[in-house]
Parts: sequence; structure tokens; C-alpha cells
Amino acid sequence: MKQHHKIELLSPAKDLATGQEAILHGADAVYIGAPRFSARSAAGNSVEDIRALCDFAHRYDARVYVALNTILFDDEMEETERLIWELYRAGTDALIVQDMGITQLNLPPIPLHASTQMDNRTPEKVRFLEEVGFRQVVLARELSLAEIEAIAKETSVALEAFVHGALCVSYSGQCYLSAAVGGRSANRGECAQYCRLPYTMVDADGRTIVSGKHLLSLKDMNRSADLEQMLDAGIASFKIEGRLKDVSYVKNITAYYRQKLDAIFARRPEYGRTSSGRSTYTFEPVPEKSFNRGFTSYLLHGKDPDITSFDTPKSIGEPVGKVKEIKGQSFTVAGLKPIHNGDGLAFFNARGELEGFRVNRAEANRIYPMDRPALKPKTLLYRNLDHAFSALLSKPSAERKIAVEIELGENPTGFTLVMTDETDARIILPWPFEKEPAKRDQTENIRTQLTKLGNTPFEASEVKITFSHHWFVPSSVLAEMRRVGVERLLEVRKIRFHREWVKPQTYRNPTVFTGKILTYLGNVANKQAEAFYEAHGVEQISPAFERMPQKDVPLMFTKHCLRYSLGWCPVWQKEKSPYKEPYYLLYKDTRLRLDFDCGRCEMKIYREG
Repeated sequence: MKQHHKIELLSPAKDLATGQEAILHGADAVYIGAPRFSARSAAGNSVEDIRALCDFAHRYDARVYVALNTILFDDEMEETERLIWELYRAGTDALIVQDMGITQLNLPPIPLHASTQMDNRTPEKVRFLEEVGFRQVVLARELSLAEIEAIAKETSVALEAFVHGALCVSYSGQCYLSAAVGGRSANRGECAQYCRLPYTMVDADGRTIVSGKHLLSLKDMNRSADLEQMLDAGIASFKIEGRLKDVSYVKNITAYYRQKLDAIFARRPEYGRTSSGRSTYTFEPVPEKSFNRGFTSYLLHGKDPDITSFDTPKSIGEPVGKVKEIKGQSFTVAGLKPIHNGDGLAFFNARGELEGFRVNRAEANRIYPMDRPALKPKTLLYRNLDHAFSALLSKPSAERKIAVEIELGENPTGFTLVMTDETDARIILPWPFEKEPAKRDQTENIRTQLTKLGNTPFEASEVKITFSHHWFVPSSVLAEMRRVGVERLLEVRKIRFHREWVKPQTYRNPTVFTGKILTYLGNVANKQAEAFYEAHGVEQISPAFERMPQKDVPLMFTKHCLRYSLGWCPVWQKEKSPYKEPYYLLYKDTRLRLDFDCGRCEMKIYREG
């Protein structure tokens, strides 16, 4: 079985500041949106900010991947090529791409990573991507551990998998619902999230099956309990979703997974980190305290009935207890988690809707809300705003330090400072100075001065003083030696940073693609992408949906099945539905038809009318 000994924790960055905090909180790499052509059009960043993020990340041997993962039109290719060169010169370590047309451009020697929007779910597809030169492949979220392991056994490319965050209900890159209904293409970074809307489900006779529920909305992914199994299955990069999430979310979730992975590495020395430095925190990370719709490991362990979030697409937070006694304007809570002044609480009301309120005052387990909500005894309460926790995360909440051994010795003309960091980067700094015997032992003062590494990325793990006599060294001289030593060590680390270099022509190897025909699902939107597939044996290529919208084709392919959710799956539950198919989802003027492909265990969605 393939094993990647160096394991990467990959965090999202909506901007420079968030990316820097992700690094400080333990990320080995971050991914950030390009100025244009990123799959989150609202999360673009300037080349100057990306350059600054690269400089910051590389201090810790961390990497920056830029998402350039929309499909591209012919009139955008020239600008895309120019942008890629700018990103390369800015220090970008890899590009995350969807459009194969990019491989045909005049590229710098920058690694390409295959976005999950390429629909990477089979050994054959991943092996093809590896053979045409991709250096890392982001797997489909829907894969089980067994499917991941099967891909790992047949390939040697680095495999990346999502472990936390929001779930697309459709296979990524295979959803055209937003484009068809609202003219906003998910493959162009403009998804309108029709999957999070409330729908009424009716049968062929118009009878209502479910009314006003978020029937295509899934819970959020949380695979923190599955990391070791995913490691052993062959995952090299653990990805946190969330390029639109705020900085507090990124801090909390990155720190949580950093601690989880480090605990595994401590037991499993065959695995280790890809970056350097250790993070310490002012808070204890708790994923339930950040935005979530409830958690699921999704389909990692096979079919799972508990993946949906029908009642609300909003964050529910963490369960804190049940309403016990209601008295006047206050109530008591039976629970183990303390509630504080300023917290935000939520509950599902009698109509099944999520309703929230703020805590004005909390006295032990008695709560005084600002406005009294319509609560009943035994109502389950959630906290979707922890006031004290948010206050902690709004301030500097982590430091990341690279361990360095410091040795101060002597030479014929003065002293020599040697600094060696945890990666064996080393500087030797001779310092001319007339030696004088000290009137008293200087050891403690020398240690104190040399370990004052303050705002630098370094932290002294050991200080050795190898003098033949007790020499007098003024504190000002020690401070200056330390300052120059730190500058030199940072320069050495910058020189030693290994930036992966890839020959551009490797992306054009004449490997045969996995099929001879590409439908609209191939997302081919430009001549270069067409030329790529033709060169790899594809004989018939249809244009992307965004170039030529089609009628009566599936707009969404999903492993989430409403027939299964309602208990009527003929394969798993073997129960017969009392309603007549086909079923439809209705929202205002939108009417969607459901089709069930039991052979693939998929639900397909079509637009009607």
C-alpha cells in the first residue's frame, strides 16, 4: 500500500490575513483564490497579497496553493496565461485547476493540482491525471475509505481529501442547477446555492409529500475521528473547506485538526508534517463552536442515513442542554455546558424552524434572555454564538515557533554564535570583540539575552555556552549578535526552501483518456481544452453546459437520495412508497424532477418546464 510519509494539513484563506492566521494556527499549506477565475468569485485576491502570503508561509516551510479552478472561455485564455506567470513570480507553490485548457498554455514550471471539480472518483481518472503531469489530485467528497484505498493502490500521485466543512450535495463540477435556473454557473465560481433553498416535494398526482423543507441541504463534514484511517488508506493532504469562512472559523478548525494530526504522528512516527514550527494557542479548539449545520463523516464508511440538514441551512452550533423549567421571563437549562452572558442560543420551534435569541444574563443554569422566545420544557437548545470563545478568537490567538539551538563559543578574535533550527538550517556568525574576564558568572545573563527571540519565528530549545573562561559579554553585544543571527537564519531558510519545479511539457503526454466521448459533463469551454482531449484520444466532444445549455439533461448528480431519506429505497429499506413517481421539488416558479438510478445509487435532478 502506498504511504505518504509527509502529511499536509491544508486550510482555506479568503484573504491574506486569514491565510497568515491559518499558518500561525498550524496549517502546512493554505489555498487562496486568484484575482480572477476562482471557483469562489467572491474570494479573489490581488497578486501582491498572494506574494505577501507566500513570503509569510515559506518562513515555516508552508506552501500556498492558488485556486484558478473555473472553466474558461476562449477570450479568457490569454489573460489566464499572463496571470499564471504573475502568480508563479509571486511565489505560488501550485495552482488548483479544473480546466484542461490550462495545460495547453505556455506555463511556467509550476505544479498543477487537479481540483475536485474535475470529478475525481475512479482509479482510472486519477491515474490519467497523474500520467499527464498533475502533482496532486483532490478526490471527490463522496468516496468511501475502500474507494480511496483502491485509488491509492493503483496510483502514486499525492491524494488530497476534504475532512471538514460544507458539503456540496452534487458531485463537484457536475452541478448545473444554478446555471440552468438562475444563470449563475457553479463551474464559473458563481453558484447561487439552490441546494440550500426550502422545497416542497410532491408526487406525480400533485400530492404533497413534504412541505417547505431544505430537501437538498446536507450537514457539514467532520472527519476528525477518521484521520488515521484516511492516512492508512493513502491520503497525503487533509483539506478544510471554507474560502468564504471568516478568520475565527479558520483559526478554530485549523487548530483542532493540527492537534488531532499531531497526536497521531506522536504514535505513528512513519508519518510527519510537511512544514516546520509548532503552534501554541490561547484557546482550546472546539469545532462545534464554529459554523456548522450539524456534522457527518458523509459516505466515508458507506451508506449513511444521517447526512441531511432538512430543517435549516443555517448554523445550529453546539448542543448545550434542554429547557427544564420556565418561570416568568427566565428559564433553567438541564445540561453540562455553562452558558454565559451574551451567548447566542437557538432551537427548533413548533413549525420546525430554527429560531434564535441572545442571553442577557446567565446565573448558573438560569437564563434571562433579551426577548423571551416561545420555549417549551424539554426543548433542545443549541449555542451558535459562544461570546467568550468569540472574544478569544477576535484577538491574537496563536504563536508558531521554529525550534532553534543556540551555541555561543569563542574564537581568537572574539566570539562565535551558531544557530541551528529544527530543519538543520544553520548559521555560524563570528563576532570580533576584545575578550575580558568577567567579574562574576555571566551564564544566566547570556542565556537570557540569547533566548529573547520575541516576535521572530524562532524559539530557543537549547542554549550552550562553550567558553574556556568566564568572559564578559555586554548585553548590547549579545542583543546585536542575536538580531543579526536571526536575520541570517531567516535568509538561509529562504534559500533552503524547496519549491517544486515541473516541466510544463509533462502536461501534454500522449496518455489515452478514460473515454472516447465527452458530453456536457466534460465542461469543455475553450479550444485549448478541446485540443487537449483530442490529443488524448477523445473522438467526440460536446461543449460545456455554460456554452450550450441543454434541456432535459440531469442538472445534478448526487449520492443523497430522497427516496432513501424517506424510507422507500427498494435496495436498502425494501419499503414501497405510498406516492406515485416521478416526484418533484417545487420552489416558487422552479419545478425539479427527481430520477433515481439505483444501479449507481444516485439521484439525478432535472428541470421541468
